[in-house]
Amino acid sequence: MKKLVWVAGGISLAAVGLARPVWTQENLSIGAMGIDAQRLHELPYNLIGRKIAIGQVEIGRPGKFGLDKAVSKQPAIAPAGVFLRNGAPKANTNIDPHAQNVASIMISGSKNLPGIAPGARLYSTAVGSVKYAGQPEECLSAQYIASRNSGDVRAINFSFGETLERDPRPKARLDGDALLTRCLDWSARVHDVLYVIAGNQGKGGIPIPTDNYNGMNVAFSSRQDGIFRKVDVTNLSAAGGGVKGRLRGREMNLGTRQSVSLVAPGNRVSALNPDAKVKEVTGTSFAAPHVTATVALLQEYGDKQIKKAIARPLQRGMGDRNWSLDARRHQVMKAVLLNSADKVQDAGDGLLLGMSKTIIDKQNRNWIDSDAYRQPQVSLNSEIGAGHLSAFRAYEQFAAGQWQPSQPVPSVGWNYRQLKANSSEDYALATPLKQGSYVAITLVWDRLIELRDKNQNGEFDVGEDFRDRGLNNLNLYLVNAESNTAASHICTSASQVDSIEHIFCPVPTTGNYKIRVQFRQQVNQPSQPYAIAWWTVPTK
Repeated sequence: MKKLVWVAGGISLAAVGLARPVWTQENLSIGAMGIDAQRLHELPYNLIGRKIAIGQVEIGRPGKFGLDKAVSKQPAIAPAGVFLRNGAPKANTNIDPHAQNVASIMISGSKNLPGIAPGARLYSTAVGSVKYAGQPEECLSAQYIASRNSGDVRAINFSFGETLERDPRPKARLDGDALLTRCLDWSARVHDVLYVIAGNQGKGGIPIPTDNYNGMNVAFSSRQDGIFRKVDVTNLSAAGGGVKGRLRGREMNLGTRQSVSLVAPGNRVSALNPDAKVKEVTGTSFAAPHVTATVALLQEYGDKQIKKAIARPLQRGMGDRNWSLDARRHQVMKAVLLNSADKVQDAGDGLLLGMSKTIIDKQNRNWIDSDAYRQPQVSLNSEIGAGHLSAFRAYEQFAAGQWQPSQPVPSVGWNYRQLKANSSEDYALATPLKQGSYVAITLVWDRLIELRDKNQNGEFDVGEDFRDRGLNNLNLYLVNAESNTAASHICTSASQVDSIEHIFCPVPTTGNYKIRVQFRQQVNQPSQPYAIAWWTVPTK
């Protein structure tokens, strides 16, 4: 029995008869102990994903009031549309608690258990029974969702996948060549949508399409001291020791490509069933929707800024910070989310970019202990990716605005641009950087997948497949502004296999620096679109 406790500014609710349920807001995965998204719901931000369309593809679907009897008469989850594969849904059919749980994390309108983006428009389709559906049908489903909302869907959640055993290729491997994997990489580019994939790699997992290039794979965290900050020990993507070499291509990406992009809460996360009852769920399936719904919050903010920029074109570059339709691009969202992720908690002096918590892997090692920190050829941590999702830090990264390299850029910002083969582009930082401070820089671009469109209708149809045109190679550097020699490269990310370059390193001396993007090797097109995000600490 707990007694009434008086605290500064009010009364603690830990009183007799007022004990809080486990899903109270301050304990939610979307609160400060998780991804810190609830702060964005409140003033002055007031972001809940209004008018932003996001998608969901699974074996089943959430229920919809008025169509399905299994749905509570007071539904907290109201999808904008539900479907069966690439057509109309069947009433009272394909309703799945798993899909309902995932949807609730994204769009729940419950006051006791709010979703991350309760104002977003969710379009969800059920692929249907695996007995009658395979990768072609799953590709159809993804394509259909990507074309909803007049073709304006910003992110699609994939909390399911395919086993290698069901892949029709002989000796199937996680090499990026499965039809579903190629389909999502194609769709990301053609429909300009960010695919967020549950990171179910590993023995017994559903690894396809976690070998994608153009989306994001999400591992899941559990609480330590009440804070979501540890890669959960049951993550299938986190094989240890010498096991990794034996699992390459079967249970992890073939070669040296990293499998995990980001970590988000997924252990004992509160979600809603179709009958509106609360359930605790665990797994990467429930980490991924944290990322998908965060995109909706950011995009609501971005759309507001774009409208302001259009209304006041003469003020672009000032109060409206050069906002353009580039803010909607999937590459920009990916770069922003990765670059703003929490890695190592800041001591309060700002040198670690104000990060709120230290993320640790299964062996209790942090990001600085990893090969991604030490080796330029490794862009991301094998278990942590770029770090743990922070919706609020992602907002701060995004809100800094778009800046072109034609003039000095501020300490925090992002950009979308195209780079010609055998050339480089420099972003000169306007203010000197502080010695001992850290920089975070992320560069992303797409693998080029093309549809072999037999009937020339511009859409994937069952019986068609995709052509892999490969991946152009880009490198990323932090460079001493006073020199252009190779010795001026202070920090480098130069992966030969990934479509991500990521730098997180300390500044050796106070001085002027610039960020360099280099088109190292042409594999397909002579001009490569890319997105970049940076976060640095200027001298005062």
